Amino acid sequence: MDRRLEGKVTYVTGAASGIGLACAQRFAREGAVVVGLDVQESAEWKQVEESAPAAGFHLGDVRDEAAQQAAVDAILAEHGQIDVLVTAAGVTGGGPVHLVDLEDWQRVQDINLTGTFLSAKMVAPGMIERRSGSLITVASVEGLEGAEGGSTYNASKGGVVQLTRCMAMDYGRLGIRANCICPGFIDTPLFRSVIGNESFPAESRDRIRLQHKLGRFGLPEEIAGAAFFLASEDSSFVTGVALPVDGGFVAGHSVGVVEMMGLT
Repeated sequence: MDRRLEGKVTYVTGAASGIGLACAQRFAREGAVVVGLDVQESAEWKQVEESAPAAGFHLGDVRDEAAQQAAVDAILAEHGQIDVLVTAAGVTGGGPVHLVDLEDWQRVQDINLTGTFLSAKMVAPGMIERRSGSLITVASVEGLEGAEGGSTYNASKGGVVQLTRCMAMDYGRLGIRANCICPGFIDTPLFRSVIGNESFPAESRDRIRLQHKLGRFGLPEEIAGAAFFLASEDSSFVTGVALPVDGGFVAGHSVGVVEMMGLT
């Protein structure tokens, strides 16, 4: 491997599992210094520490401004800068709005949207000073379009998309790029706790799977590949993008014509 992120200091939230962990692992293999934040550590994170030239982990909640500030301050004290931010911390939730508890609504907004805001708020001053940086947020295809019962989650992820576009506009002339990855349905612990759960109707799960035009759910490593691109110099002229990495989920609606044409 070319180790094309050699020496780049990367702060990853939600780093202990799923997409955040996959991003940390990929960035470490590419030579980056990777520092993670999550509400709990995991055995898998140890693999990052073993493969990274330098790695660290902070226990903390993305909703906690003081915890995020402490993590960023520690990174700056040890490494002097943060080159890349990946905001992968997230939770799910939703339902028709008349059935959504305010507490649950607020929890999802606070983690998915406010947590992303706080992460960017903490790292932006250093990037502004150096006039360089890559802000990579993780939203969802459900931040690009509606979904049945998706009110809470979709609203939070739509907010992440718009926040990222605003950051691209605010910071572009300072050499800072801001881009948003919009994954389809990805096989992560969060996915398995909801869509992959035995209580979730198998027919509905298959219908969701088949809306991905590649006919399968995605893998965390495939999202990490997109994050690597957005962190690397290959994307030096890319900013303000909401990039679907979704197996064709948002390309259009499948209504059975493909089967009629024998293209299965």
